[in-house]
Amino acid sequence: MNRKNETVRSVVLGTVRRQPLLCTALVLAVAGAVAASLLPPLVLGRVVDRLTARQVVPFALALGYFGLLALSGGLDSLRESLMTVFGQRMTHALRSAMCAKLDKLPAEAFVNQESGAAVSRFVGDVDTVEELFTSGIISMFADACRLCGILAVIFAENRGLALILLVVLPLLYLFTRVVQKRMLKAQLQNRAAVARASAHVPETLRCIRTIHTLRRESYMAKAYDEALDDSFAAVEKTNFYDACYSPVILIMNAAVVALVMLLSAAGSPEVRAFFGMSVGTAVAVIAYISQVFTPLESIGMEIERIQSAVAGVRRINGFLAQAERIPTAETAPQAVPGAPSVELQNVHFGYESDEEVLHGLSFAVQKGEQVTLTGRTGAGKSTIFKLLLGLYRPQQGKVMLNGVEAATLPDTARRPLVGYVEQSFRRVPGTVRDQITLFDAAITPQQAEDAARTVGLHDAIAELPEGYDTPCTPGIFSQGQWQLLSIARAIAAGPQILLLDEITANLDAGTEQTVLDALQRAGQNRTVVSISHRLYNRTGGRSIEI
Repeated sequence: MNRKNETVRSVVLGTVRRQPLLCTALVLAVAGAVAASLLPPLVLGRVVDRLTARQVVPFALALGYFGLLALSGGLDSLRESLMTVFGQRMTHALRSAMCAKLDKLPAEAFVNQESGAAVSRFVGDVDTVEELFTSGIISMFADACRLCGILAVIFAENRGLALILLVVLPLLYLFTRVVQKRMLKAQLQNRAAVARASAHVPETLRCIRTIHTLRRESYMAKAYDEALDDSFAAVEKTNFYDACYSPVILIMNAAVVALVMLLSAAGSPEVRAFFGMSVGTAVAVIAYISQVFTPLESIGMEIERIQSAVAGVRRINGFLAQAERIPTAETAPQAVPGAPSVELQNVHFGYESDEEVLHGLSFAVQKGEQVTLTGRTGAGKSTIFKLLLGLYRPQQGKVMLNGVEAATLPDTARRPLVGYVEQSFRRVPGTVRDQITLFDAAITPQQAEDAARTVGLHDAIAELPEGYDTPCTPGIFSQGQWQLLSIARAIAAGPQILLLDEITANLDAGTEQTVLDALQRAGQNRTVVSISHRLYNRTGGRSIEI
């Protein structure tokens, strides 16, 4: 049974539990920075009152004012540094959790979603979540604490001003909520558009020859432009709301300061009693009013980051919530003595649509036998290979390899049992040797070279500048040699069963014969199941109509 899927929340909490010292230091730094920021205006007010009363300002008082400013700046710097480290730890934990999830997803998860969408989650979405901790939620918490502290001090110094702020701040809060909701909607639209654009580029590059041949450049460019235009429109909405927020905060700041100054100088004794203050207190109050609106302005500036992070959190949670493949045994089950190498027992299978591709299919391939699957396009020949490789499970029936259900085999046991040659070679970043081993430490360099010799490619590789250690580039081999390399990859681990998926369909007659000769050598002492639309392509043995 699959364990409960992780979420961004569970990853964050787990990281917090693993970093108690860092989290404690961050909390203390935030609290210290907030407390230190409240003291300098009070000290400054006392200094101004002494100066206006023509009294001597003690050196300790003046030194204390500058010392508090320095302490406040130092604690703010420490807080920013700790938040950066904390954000990096969160980023590492999130990407690790996503990589672990990626390894557990079934084949259909990669088929049914665009590659750009997955890339944008690992890069863009995780980066926005990092910003949530480095310059988002923690900064907003610190600003909220500072705001509450300032209100408490102002209430003690001037209750009239405190009442005015209590009227103004709820209005600003409502305005902030409206901006927040609209920016979140725009961020979600931007994320979707960026995912479409990210997916469009690799798809275009992969099919670039076909696009040029059919002269569809303008169509592909139009589709890409539409995705960029959608992203640009969403970003413009975000920028508009962000641009509106800061001026409103600044105007309210100036209006409150002006109102308080007018009321404190009013002719009515009752008003002066409620709003009146000394010169020093006025200096401190003006400083505090600026500090009241500065956190609100900062919150407004950070709304874009926070809403972007919320959108990223939702997309990451959607990725982590995907259904996982059914776990296999940790050790390979023992083969059943005398069982066929390959056997399908009354197999029914369909993809997402209701229509079945395979309807009660049954056949068996004995050990050492060579069989060719034939049939019309869409009959399910390639689907049979996907079932044999354990990428999918049948809805009904059983798919067996040596008497063991194919889907239950652990990944470590699959490659030594089954080798698969696709219609076209899939190159991976790395050297020529890496193309054969696929970075599998269980395959030795000697095994890789033996596989290349078997298919007749060793001499061509040996002539390369660095032999098997030559970086693999698209033009390093001919089309036929790429297919030989694909066969070498399939047999490098010494599999008992070899699956061939129409591997000579795109080759000329001479190259095709070279590949068939290599297959003849590679198939010796192995069970071979091949797919072919042309019977003369098969390596020998009987054929099965699908």
